[in-house]
Amino acid sequence: MPARLFMIHGSHPCATVEKAFALKGLPFKRIEVVASTQPLVMRLLFGGRTVPGVKFADGAKVQGSRAILRALEDRVPSPPLYAGPAGASAIAEAERWGDEVFQQIPRRLLWAGFTKHPGAMHAFQEGQRSPKLPKPVVLAASRLVLPIERRINDVDDAGVRADLAALPLLLDQVDQYIADGVLNGAQPNAADLQIAPTIRLLYALEDLRPLIDGRPAEAFAFRWFDRPGATVPTGALPVEAAAQAATLPAG
Repeated sequence: MPARLFMIHGSHPCATVEKAFALKGLPFKRIEVVASTQPLVMRLLFGGRTVPGVKFADGAKVQGSRAILRALEDRVPSPPLYAGPAGASAIAEAERWGDEVFQQIPRRLLWAGFTKHPGAMHAFQEGQRSPKLPKPVVLAASRLVLPIERRINDVDDAGVRADLAALPLLLDQVDQYIADGVLNGAQPNAADLQIAPTIRLLYALEDLRPLIDGRPAEAFAFRWFDRPGATVPTGALPVEAAAQAATLPAG
């Protein structure tokens, strides 16, 4: 019996875990949780409110991308996810940073973008296993889904502007990890799998592409993951105002 991966289609930490299963050669069954229901569904099944979660064939339950990657490493040590020239501790620290610091940024920005362009949500269904909803239904559902997701992900105007102002430095950190050999080695490690899907989701926001294009982080992300097919059009995020705020002196 294969492991069961409880996930949300399009989620970047879920993409992390899917890729890790593939690298380890372990079969798994995708179980798609309906977006906005995950706090209730996942708490009932795993104890916490977030995806991803895995139920292994032996009955073990593991929730969260980092914990799942560790569990996969224990079950199938090769190919290793915590080995490389930079060393296991550097990989684990970059993985932690990717999870705790970097991962939330595109989540907040994406739901802010959908607020401005709710019709863009329709294309993000591509590739999901559950039936694809017609665009009018998606637009109608957005009136319920958007307030829920904005609340779940702490989306407000001040936070969006702060995320946009911080993003260039966060991308600099990714480029530094690449320069230091922590990321982008001969084979993907746990930090690669944690960070690359976040850049991919950021790239789905067309407003953010000028910040990413031409960086080492761009080539790195799309070495392991396909470029996004669905996008949020330009004009969804206040990128110019955030850039100006980032240059103002403190005080």
